[in-house]
Order: sequence, then structure tokens, then C-alpha cells
Amino acid sequence: MKRLVALVMALCMVMALVPAAMAEDYSDVTIRIYSNTNDESEVAWLKEAAKAAGFNISIDDNTVISGDAAAIQAANENKDGDVLFGMNETRWNQVINGTYENLSLVEWCPTWADQCGTFYYENLAYGITIQDVLMLYRTDEFGTNGKPLHFAHWSEMAEQGLVYYRQGKVGGTTNGNINNCMLFPYADPTSPAGGISVEGWKKLWNYCAGGLFTGDSYGFDPLNRGDVQLSTFYSSSLYGNVDVAEGDHPLTYDAANNAPGNWALVDIDDGSYYIAEYIGVLAREGRTERETEAAKAFCEWFGSTETQTAWANTFDRYPVNKAAAEASDMDDYAGIYALKNMAQEIVPGTEMKYYEYVAANNATWTNIMTNLGYFWKDMSSPSAEPDWDNLDWATLVQKAA
Repeated sequence: MKRLVALVMALCMVMALVPAAMAEDYSDVTIRIYSNTNDESEVAWLKEAAKAAGFNISIDDNTVISGDAAAIQAANENKDGDVLFGMNETRWNQVINGTYENLSLVEWCPTWADQCGTFYYENLAYGITIQDVLMLYRTDEFGTNGKPLHFAHWSEMAEQGLVYYRQGKVGGTTNGNINNCMLFPYADPTSPAGGISVEGWKKLWNYCAGGLFTGDSYGFDPLNRGDVQLSTFYSSSLYGNVDVAEGDHPLTYDAANNAPGNWALVDIDDGSYYIAEYIGVLAREGRTERETEAAKAFCEWFGSTETQTAWANTFDRYPVNKAAAEASDMDDYAGIYALKNMAQEIVPGTEMKYYEYVAANNATWTNIMTNLGYFWKDMSSPSAEPDWDNLDWATLVQKAA
């Protein structure tokens, strides 16, 4: 299993990991980047690697901008961006469809476009990395004692008599994707409840009511402590967290068999909700032709097989670029990224893929969950269960005053 390397070592290896400078040196041009993939270590690595390749970039780390909503709103308000990368299909659909008045994309197609599979918006944006959300359980005495778990749907998490973690807020990319998984089998374009059957909202309520919010931002820590038997987490940080797991009975990895130790993934028929992070060149008023070419060249370089292999190996981010995925040290991730991708499934009664359906209804779902009081943090004072037979959905789908 690949072990995380210290950031200082990663920075020292930049020159060896990334391709040589592009044929043209663009270091005289400052390329302004907006991204939610901006952990401090990622930003430091990217600046050094870009500099070695002949680019001068400006990008805020997550002490300045945190999350996809903040990143894309900053780009929209500041109107000074050259490159947008990260986010997910919901945000990219919004950019492409004109939701943000100051954001539009320059037509551009990289040489590695044929390595992107289905993750692209033709001549506009192309996939960089993919990740999904996972349901994990302990197989030891703090979990199921060796009993395997198989569900048809994610919502069955609340029906097993097991102690499980659930998130404590409506917002957030990971939280939203867990909800997308829960709601997937209940998509109903004829439903006045935001295109989700009332049964689906009941299932999500049961998940909230039966789950344990431990105060943690994500589900790894309570599972690692043994506070819960069953939990959720996102794929790109799973093995990195297992690598450094500590405590009285932490999650482990069986290096001899290249397999999880005292934990496993729940086998779920519906699969998982994948998001792809994309990269695209923003239109910017007043930018020179050379500055635009510099932005395109940066995107070409960043998405290349060489750079994406280095990016994957350093930060456990699984490449969309097929050649980079094969070249990277990501063999132990094969099972995670072989799960069925519900985001690409067609929603019955529509011609929309589920990720498009999510994008179209996401704001409405947020309104419903907020108005009804889902995801309370105080476990001693749960919200009252709605009177499902007498709800005014026309009001609930609206943003709270």
C-alpha cells in the first residue's frame, strides 16, 4: 500500500515528478486560479511544480477560500480568474448554463481529451480527478464480528440495528453526495417534493433520526475510534487516513495481502455517487491573447499524464486520465473506483443522468431539508418528525425567509 510522504519530501521531488518546462515559458504571466481543491499542502506543491514547468500561478489555499461554493462565488465576484478547477458536475453545469453572471468558459480542448472517458464537457472543461463516497464498517469486535454487509440501497444503513455516524449539517460537498446516494432510488420527476418521492424523504429522515452525530466533520474519526460500527467517508482521503490512524483500536491495513484489515466496504447494489473534478479556462475581460494562451497551456500541463501521475501519487487523488491512473501508485484503490457509478445512471421518466438531475434539483433539496429541520446537531433535542401526510410541498421547496 502506498504510504503518504511528508510534504517537504514531496516538494523536493517536484522537479523529478513533473515534466520539464513547456516549449514556451509563461513565467512572465500570472495565471489566477480558483479551486476548492486547495489544501495548503496541495497549493504549495502545485505552485512549485508549476514554477518548475514555466508557469506563475496565483491560487488561494483553504485558509482563504474553503469549499466549492466559496471558491466559485469568489471567482464570480472578483472577475479576475483565468482557470477554474475542482468543484463537481453540479457546479460545472451551473457555470456552463450561465448561473453565475460573471463566469463563462473559453473553448479549449487538451491533447489528453481522449483519456477522459465520459468526464468532459466538449471543448469547455475536462475531468482531472474522480472520487466517490463510501459506506464503511468495522469487521472486528467493534463492528459486525466478521459478518459481511450487503444492502440494496444506501438508506438501509438505518435499518440494520447498528450504531452509525451521520453528518450534522445540510451543506457541504461530501454531505450532499451522501444525501444523493440516499435519495437515488427515490427519484420521481412527477413528485411535488422536489422530484423525490415522499418515501425517499421519509428514508432520509430515518437516517437522521437513527444515526449518531459525534461532532466530527466526517465519518472516518468516529469509526476509527470505535464509537460507531458503520459510517461514511470520501474516497480520496480514506487510505491516507488509515495510514496515520491512531488510538486504542484504530482501523488497519493488511499490507501482506494488500487489503483492508479490520474494516470493509458495504456492498451496495445502487453503487456510489461519483463526482469528477474538472478544469477549464475562464473568460476574462481585458486579458491579452498571450495570457489566454498561458492559461490554456497550464491546463494542458496540469491534466497531462505526467503531472496527474505525480498529483495522484502525492495526494491520493484518483486521475480521470486513464494513462495516469495506470501509471500511478493507486493499485489499492481499484475496488473503490470499480463501484457502480449511480451519477451516470438515467433517471426513469427523464432523459437526464442522475448527476444532471441532482444539479437541477439540488437547491430545492437543500430548501426542503433546511425547512424540515434535517441533520440536527444536538442529539438530545431531535427535530420533530414531519406530519408526512399534511405537508405543504409548494412552500417547503422554497428558500426559507
